[in-house]
Amino acid sequence: MIDFFHRRIVETGRLPLFAFLAAFIVTFVLTRVNVRLIRANVRWWFKNVQAGEVHIHHMVLGVVLMLVGGVGGFAIPDFFGALNVAAAVVFGMGAALVLDEFALILHLSDVYWTEKGRASLDAVFVAVAMTGLLLLGVRPFGFEGVESDPGGAQLSRVVLIATYALSLAINLGLAVVTLLKGKIWTGLLGLFVPALLIVGAIRVARPGSPWSRWRYRPGSRKYRRALHREARFRRPLIRGKIWVQEFIAGRHERAPAELPPGRETGPGER
Repeated sequence: MIDFFHRRIVETGRLPLFAFLAAFIVTFVLTRVNVRLIRANVRWWFKNVQAGEVHIHHMVLGVVLMLVGGVGGFAIPDFFGALNVAAAVVFGMGAALVLDEFALILHLSDVYWTEKGRASLDAVFVAVAMTGLLLLGVRPFGFEGVESDPGGAQLSRVVLIATYALSLAINLGLAVVTLLKGKIWTGLLGLFVPALLIVGAIRVARPGSPWSRWRYRPGSRKYRRALHREARFRRPLIRGKIWVQEFIAGRHERAPAELPPGRETGPGER
């Protein structure tokens, strides 16, 4: 196991990326444990951080850590390997704190424990998935192919670069179509596995997606197919995803409209 780690992570220069991912996951899990205990009002646990009447969200600390880790990563020379890893750890901790409250940034409102707050978990899952693929050596759109055959003729290199540029343009177009069809995960993972983009671009769009609104007339055959697929396949997957999210991060309020007027549930009420 140690030999595998050394060959696949250390020798390939991915140790800072591994440190980032490990720090990100550990910080996210500890943060969610912390906020769930605060929400449960456990006596012996910490309380929310307040500055007077202002609740200090943990994304504020996350921004500071990302700034320190990011600037440190650029400022530290490459031959200080341990310090580069440390900078990656700090940046990963900050990124986890920020993305854990991604929904607050997106909605500019304290929606942490509401239905909208699940956007934070989606952002965290996407970040972990993308970083994990990079750590495994998967490159978006087969990026490493441009540098292959370094000793080949100049004409061969020109053809290679032109072929890659064409495939990149096609894949980017398919990715845009897939995302417009409302298939976020397929579009993002398709950046690393282009075959998924072909499937996502060909299959019917999700109801309510921009593609569906622009191209599917209500009551049309494609619109009915989209509704059928959503009810038969998508909804069970969404229920499973919500179960996983709530198992990891705690239950979100299903009916935020029932809250007292002018008040939202947030990290300040954990």
